Amino acid sequence: MATALPSLRQLEYLSALAETLNFTQAAQQCFVTQSTLSAGIQELELLLDARLVERDRQHVRMTPLGQKVAERGRELLSAARDLVAIAAAEAAPMTGIVRLGAIPTIAPFLMPDIVREVRAKHPALKLALREDRTAVLLEQLRAARLDFALIALPYDTAGLKVQKLFDEELWLISAQKPGEPEPRRPRVDRIDPERLLLLEEGHCLREHTLGACGLAERANPSGIEATSLITLVHMVESGLGDALLPQMAIDSGFLGRAAVLPRRFAAPAPVRTIALAARATTTRVEEFEMLAALLARRR
Repeated sequence: MATALPSLRQLEYLSALAETLNFTQAAQQCFVTQSTLSAGIQELELLLDARLVERDRQHVRMTPLGQKVAERGRELLSAARDLVAIAAAEAAPMTGIVRLGAIPTIAPFLMPDIVREVRAKHPALKLALREDRTAVLLEQLRAARLDFALIALPYDTAGLKVQKLFDEELWLISAQKPGEPEPRRPRVDRIDPERLLLLEEGHCLREHTLGACGLAERANPSGIEATSLITLVHMVESGLGDALLPQMAIDSGFLGRAAVLPRRFAAPAPVRTIALAARATTTRVEEFEMLAALLARRR
């Protein structure tokens, strides 16, 4: 049985390789040479007296044990990063860099104003922003590569500290026909599923749309998917179908001159809940509460 303990550096190498399954990419992620990373993983295998990685010239695979060690390694790395943050937060709260992630259906509508407010009120605190899908943001959050994540619920946030900020209605957008009178408020239970356009897999707005329309257990009814909100609007404008859009996008002027008609649903309208998430062990509680307060006022 091994008496020595793995180093955080070795666990970082293994975690990066498990994520990328590519020695070159893992080495770049860890800012070391490929030979250094490979040697570090071999040392870890010797220390544990176990095979963690299967290698050949074409493929890299994690063994079942290697996958388990990588997962536990991420937890240890996250705790170590939080340990460093404890000292920094104790010495100088509301300073340094806060790494904030936000999903694409929130980031462009809320973050510019929030960044300006934080800069004005706390000039020593810098926000480093990342825009990505919910699953990626929460993975980065749990690995302590992000401090907080701005997301939309419902979504699985087990084990995280989550502050609900406000509920936001989803609106229906349809192609606008010149001279046509504005129709009454639509009812969510009367949406034609065959005309419903969605964002591609991975976007939480897709799941919120399907859930709101009672289609959560079905595949994409229309078969048409968009990669972004801009593409979704263009598809609606061209007459391919209808879509649901967050109210913050409507209010921001995001639609611009697009020939689409935004309509608020008759009650009960579909909603999503905007929330700020952090690790349960976060040391940046003061920053978390400050950002939550600023964001909650954006409702």
